[in-house]
Amino acid sequence: MGKLERIAAQQDRAAGRGLSRRGFLSAAVGSAFLFGFAREGRAAQVYPLGSPLPPPAFEPNIWCSVAPDGTINVNIIRAEMGQHIGTALAQIIADEMEADWDKVKITYVDTDPKWGLMITGASWSVWLTWDLFRQTGAAARTVLVEEGARLLGVPAAHCHARKGIVTDGTRSISFGDIVAKARPARSFTPEQLKALPLKPASERRVIGKQVKSLDIPPKTTGAAIYGIDAKIDGMVYGRPKMPPTRYGSKVISVDDTEAKKVRGYIRYIVLDDPSDTVPGWVVVLASSYPAAIKATDLLKVEWTPGKTAHVTEKDILDRGREQIAHRDGGTMIFDDKGVDDVFKGAHRVVEKEYTCASVMHYQLEPMNAVAQLKDGIWEIHCGNQWQTLFLPVIAKALGEPESKVKMMSYLLGGGFGRRLNGDYAVPAALASKAIGGKPVKLILTRSDDMMFDSIRSPSVQVVRAALNEQNAIVGFQHHASAGWPTEVMAAAFMEKGVDGKPYDQFAIAGADSWYDFGPMRVRALSNDLAKETFRPGWLRSVSAGWTPWAQECFIDEVAHEIGKDPVAFRLEMLNGNGPEGRNKGKAPDSAGGALRQAAVLKRVAEKAGWGKPLPKDTALGVATTFGQERAMPTWTAGIVRVHVDRKTGVVTCEKIWLVLDAGTIVDPDGALAQTEGGALWGLSMALCESSEIVDGTCKDRNLDTYTPLRMPDVPEMDIEFVESTEKPMGLGEPGVTTIGAAIGNAVFDAVGIRLRHMPIRPADVLAALKEKGDA
Repeated sequence: MGKLERIAAQQDRAAGRGLSRRGFLSAAVGSAFLFGFAREGRAAQVYPLGSPLPPPAFEPNIWCSVAPDGTINVNIIRAEMGQHIGTALAQIIADEMEADWDKVKITYVDTDPKWGLMITGASWSVWLTWDLFRQTGAAARTVLVEEGARLLGVPAAHCHARKGIVTDGTRSISFGDIVAKARPARSFTPEQLKALPLKPASERRVIGKQVKSLDIPPKTTGAAIYGIDAKIDGMVYGRPKMPPTRYGSKVISVDDTEAKKVRGYIRYIVLDDPSDTVPGWVVVLASSYPAAIKATDLLKVEWTPGKTAHVTEKDILDRGREQIAHRDGGTMIFDDKGVDDVFKGAHRVVEKEYTCASVMHYQLEPMNAVAQLKDGIWEIHCGNQWQTLFLPVIAKALGEPESKVKMMSYLLGGGFGRRLNGDYAVPAALASKAIGGKPVKLILTRSDDMMFDSIRSPSVQVVRAALNEQNAIVGFQHHASAGWPTEVMAAAFMEKGVDGKPYDQFAIAGADSWYDFGPMRVRALSNDLAKETFRPGWLRSVSAGWTPWAQECFIDEVAHEIGKDPVAFRLEMLNGNGPEGRNKGKAPDSAGGALRQAAVLKRVAEKAGWGKPLPKDTALGVATTFGQERAMPTWTAGIVRVHVDRKTGVVTCEKIWLVLDAGTIVDPDGALAQTEGGALWGLSMALCESSEIVDGTCKDRNLDTYTPLRMPDVPEMDIEFVESTEKPMGLGEPGVTTIGAAIGNAVFDAVGIRLRHMPIRPADVLAALKEKGDA
């Protein structure tokens, strides 16, 4: 079963519907029998009684339309959070259609079953949409050429489309005139769409080209509307009063004596949440948000806390160590025949442990949502990354069928995975329900947001290698324990291991490498104490932000121990071999396999001048991986140059080199921006950024103590994309993946200390230098 079909099957299970896999795909990938109109619609136009109505737009399917004035609208179901995803997706349709880019616009649509799976995450957006939107563009082009030829009075074979017109080489007619005069209405079944001829890569005129980003003008003028900007007449403002623990807290008493002294205070609501998303929350309502903030601070609530009230970060990591020590737990991702025998007979076994701290999202726009009951439908106004996941949760909380809930789309002021979890919409909906469906705008302060952020779980990993007498790796094991976000929020989307057990693929991706290690065992373990303490979340690159930290640092350690060059050592194992041929790759997603990863590693080493001498306490570090997921690899190699100050322990990253093979690059500007942002996030998590679980919650509540990378610390970056005509893979997250390990490896090469906890803090560097005797 292909990945897209697995997504469809998982969506069926998650929704609890009787929709067949084929039926879901027909809806998700563009059925000819569904016609949609965007929220901004044409209903606002009014025509005098008796006057002829203008010709309707041509819609080959629900994804795009061509209006009589030549405007081409593309409906976007992905969330826009600064990555210009609407531009990239529109480029795919526009290229295949042969559209005039100046006439293309995009509309971010609200939830509706006809759209299928609405999710923006896992670097899936372009990869998941590529085939569908190319087929959609081809369908529009086919009809426009046929109808244009008919209007010109020539055979369709004599005509072609180019930049919004159809021409036979002598005469031409615009797309808009074709729609106005011919009024085309032809539609296509999914099978017909797939049978349409697509343009060869050599004829692409929009894909891979620099174009004007379609979302920039409204953001520049201030016309763009984010979730926090949403306003509805008559709405009141809400702020939650957070309980002491994420789960299990129960309200004993509430005293609003002092809150009542705040002008604008209305009331408090103890939430009753059947979905168990926000247990123990109390919401304060007021006529203004400043009043809601002040009144909430003054509200006195007594709770019985949940059982995790005294859990610490160390407790969670120790639980992970305990799980790894037991051989019978977790799920096997790989468990090759002979792995135990290889380790028993090994000339030498190397084993190391690596840990990563809790990491928070800190997106610019705090969590917010507006909820109201309007004409029998619950409207939820907010920015969200996974509407398909959370619409049913909101419906359950309200005690309503899903058909009675609609999520209205807004721009996101940063997501990074935080808004894949729509928990913030639930208290807004429940508060509105408590006051009869009147509109409530709920906003979390920064400290509220951070208290129950869906953090990237702390993780512990143990990596083992069996070496033969020639110091070659002949067996490999990778065990990783962390909180599993997909298990907590979308269990139906989990995959199954080779042992038949479910696992969160986003809590192990990156460990299932393309190296030829010989027999390999990769085991994923769900840290139950983490899951009980907080709601684990997806954070940019998810496990691919921590598994390469362990694996690529470990490979570097082994290389140094056996006296091999770290780049050459990796290249030996990126040979396309492995048990059952799994590293060879296959079309369309992983064609070329490990040899493409080897190619980006060779290229980045060449660009960075690998092996050349550097000043004292300055060194290069290398790492390579495959982006987000093995099933849709973005082959990635990174090198960093760092300097270590032996007196202060400060590690300075001076330069980053990245080479990526992501297949076809649809939007070069967006791809570069995404990769730069990802690399800086990876650097931030490697050197600056982390929190810590103290008494069951994250200790950091604002940017005075939580310290992500600052602008003066941004290094020079040299990023290159391999030219390719292969299917495009993801680029939202791969930039993150190699940076941490490359930093750790460079620190070792610079001053000879091996640090196995991320982030690498100055105090850790000084302690390691002291232990080494270099302080």
